Amino acid sequence: MSLIPRAAPAASMAFAGRDPAVISLLKMLPLLLLLTFSSAAAPPAAASPSAVHNNNWAVLVCTSRFWFNYRHMANTLSLYRTVKRLGIPDERIILMLADDMACNPRNNYPAQVFNNENHQLNLYGDNVEVDYRGYEVTVENFLRVLTGRHESAVPRSKRLLSDEGSHILLYMTGHGGDEFLKFQDNEELQSHDLADAVKQMKEKHRFKELLIMVDTCQAATLFSQLQSPGVLAIGSSMKGENSYSHHLDSDIGVSVVDRFTFHTLAFFEKLNMYSNASLNSLFNSYDPSMLLSTAYYRMDLYKRALNEVMERYIYF
Repeated sequence: MSLIPRAAPAASMAFAGRDPAVISLLKMLPLLLLLTFSSAAAPPAAASPSAVHNNNWAVLVCTSRFWFNYRHMANTLSLYRTVKRLGIPDERIILMLADDMACNPRNNYPAQVFNNENHQLNLYGDNVEVDYRGYEVTVENFLRVLTGRHESAVPRSKRLLSDEGSHILLYMTGHGGDEFLKFQDNEELQSHDLADAVKQMKEKHRFKELLIMVDTCQAATLFSQLQSPGVLAIGSSMKGENSYSHHLDSDIGVSVVDRFTFHTLAFFEKLNMYSNASLNSLFNSYDPSMLLSTAYYRMDLYKRALNEVMERYIYF
């Protein structure tokens, strides 16, 4: 059955066909690991160690099990490596991996995970700190991480200890459909579950600005119920569209990265922790002919007026 993409809400649309006002806003928005905005008022020349912005967080989630979903773990580990390189330390990253492809008996490279065919960069090195693994990666635990509603026995290292000044990147990858994302091929996170968790986060002063990035089929539909201010959302595909893998690794025998994540990583690899890059640059880097889907963003929940969105710089 053919599915027709849902019309985008106000200020929410596919990357193609943006109106001039939104484009102007995007050109003024800086990139702080995609989403975070430095609150330093001084220009970069006046920056000092005391101006370092140390309230950036990341929650990175691979929801898929089984060997044929190798690419979803590689997607997540690739983002993990990137956010660390750009300045977010492990103590401010929650990493959730639903399966351990590195130790799978089918893996021709034991204890290693790669996202490209040259196998030069092992994503699963000694400095990877996995906070939730295997059957710990459930919808319940994911929602507890976001909302902070943990049992008393859960250690601090497995908690998102953010506050009202925090900038958070939430990245999720796996298999999804119309307003859901599968966990472990066993249960589903619904769009209203995500919206309710984000609402609780806002009410409990757990973030200032939140970027949600999802790489899955029909990713845009997962954002449909969001209503909390201060949220930006980017998805790899529109309603009715699939998201696709990038390439097959003949030695490993499966695809090792998805197209949307591959091109996101390609954009980030050009940056360092002091780069000043705009969201507009990121959006323009997504070519539908390369993704084989239509990347989508939603920014109507980000309410800052045009004259308040000044040029800002990234300090970690």
